[in-house]
Amino acid sequence: MNIDNSFMRNGFLRWRRSIAAASIFCLLAACGAHPVKSESTDYQGPRQERALEMWRARCQQSGEFIHRVVDGVDGVFLVNVRTALNLADQYELNDPYGRDLTDEGYIQTFLRGSYGYERKVPPPEGWPDYKGYSFVEAVDAKDGRLYRYTGRVEEPWQNDKSYLKGYLRFVVDKAPIASRTARYGIRFDDISTQQERDNWIAGSSLKVVDLKDGSVIAERVGYMVDWAQGSKAGGRSPWLFAADNACPDFDRDFPKSTWTLTHKNRNQPRQTQRFVEKVLRAQP
Repeated sequence: MNIDNSFMRNGFLRWRRSIAAASIFCLLAACGAHPVKSESTDYQGPRQERALEMWRARCQQSGEFIHRVVDGVDGVFLVNVRTALNLADQYELNDPYGRDLTDEGYIQTFLRGSYGYERKVPPPEGWPDYKGYSFVEAVDAKDGRLYRYTGRVEEPWQNDKSYLKGYLRFVVDKAPIASRTARYGIRFDDISTQQERDNWIAGSSLKVVDLKDGSVIAERVGYMVDWAQGSKAGGRSPWLFAADNACPDFDRDFPKSTWTLTHKNRNQPRQTQRFVEKVLRAQP
């Protein structure tokens, strides 16, 4: 995110002054409820405190609830697919907490080999595996048809010399299917209430469902709040900055040595895959 340096410098000084005056806030723990003033904003008084108190209460209900782990899963069914990003709309109920890649990019994250293929090396030590599955099934919103998606890595130079030799790309292939074959489904929902959105709080549910009997075998419930209550000063996007005040924390799946002063929305992409792979372990 590009933010004017002077804006960040002035915001940082105000942040330090606010911390010194209040001495009641600290960095957000993995599933804690202590707000992080990581953006440039002045203290806003009762309205802000009301929102933070409400968010802290929601954090008591948040977390990752895994009831059963399944091994040897070869494919998954996406009950719904992310199609849009919400960076600033206060009331659009499209799950800004669960922000991830969209459309085919969202589908691609679940396919084996889609992460790090260009580097040909595993993720850094301590990072999620990002293994992926052999196939994904989902309904294409454009035509309403059910498809099976698979992925592969190709070197375009092999067939088209206009490409640079050694350049690799991940290709998603899809084929229509008559019926779903994957047993386990993935569904996300926005669970925000009117009152929560009035206070710039976004609630999220991500479920892994056994489609054979309809049971929920795992669920992640999350909440985040925009400290600045929708301020767009300096070109800020409220829901992106809200990721700094989230429970569960978006940095929870990474080694603490990777934590920096940058904003935590950097770890929202592929968050769905990270949770699902804790529950549905892919075939070797």
